[in-house]
Amino acid sequence: LTIETANVNLDDDYAARNPDVAPGPHAMISLSDSGTGIAPEVLERVFEPFFTTKPQGHGTGLGLSMAYGFAKQSGGHIRIYSEVGQGTTVKLYLPRTVAAGLGSPEPQLAPTGAPPRGSETILVVEDDSDVAEFTTAALESLGYRVLQVSDGPSALRSLQKISHLDLLLTDVVLPSGMNGREVAGKVREVFPHTKVLFISGYAESIVVHQGRLETGVNFLPKPFAKDALARKVRASLDAPVATQMDVQQPDRSG
Repeated sequence: LTIETANVNLDDDYAARNPDVAPGPHAMISLSDSGTGIAPEVLERVFEPFFTTKPQGHGTGLGLSMAYGFAKQSGGHIRIYSEVGQGTTVKLYLPRTVAAGLGSPEPQLAPTGAPPRGSETILVVEDDSDVAEFTTAALESLGYRVLQVSDGPSALRSLQKISHLDLLLTDVVLPSGMNGREVAGKVREVFPHTKVLFISGYAESIVVHQGRLETGVNFLPKPFAKDALARKVRASLDAPVATQMDVQQPDRSG
């Protein structure tokens, strides 16, 4: 079990895509495991009171519904990312505040200046349509040329339409039998100098522990704001290829 905390700033763009979220500084608490994961049809119901997959008499099914209620009562929200056989990450976001008499809250570290722009070609590989559309729109508004696909095979087919690719921005976990690292390896076979930026709702420590990524990769956790996306993309594009992670195919033996 991995527990992580962070101060995050949820911007207006994120709040617009998530009506239950108020923009502003939040404390994020993330709990991740590398267990059996949650099936999609179960994931849709995990916040329902008394819903449980345990046998009768072995649990009330109130744990996540109580956590959801606590988050809502506190003005926050919960997001869950899970894949069968790989594990689960639960992220709790709570608005930051200061108790009476303790003075002003510590200043939120906000980026200075306008988000960096560019004109490079970026391939976005993301199966969550909301995340994909937001990411594509944000990058296009910053001047980039963007191709958007939902899985690995589609990503490889899209390479036939372009003469070069500056950045591959891909989710770590993808459908259709190829994960993000495998997609990156295949893309590098066609365009060896392409930079790579991975995104995931899972904690970075979990995807590294599972061997899906190497340590020190270009990684951006979901959810992310437009400004964070802009700065991470620019940093990834400006980094030498030599400092990019090894995206060779993972060893499938054993």
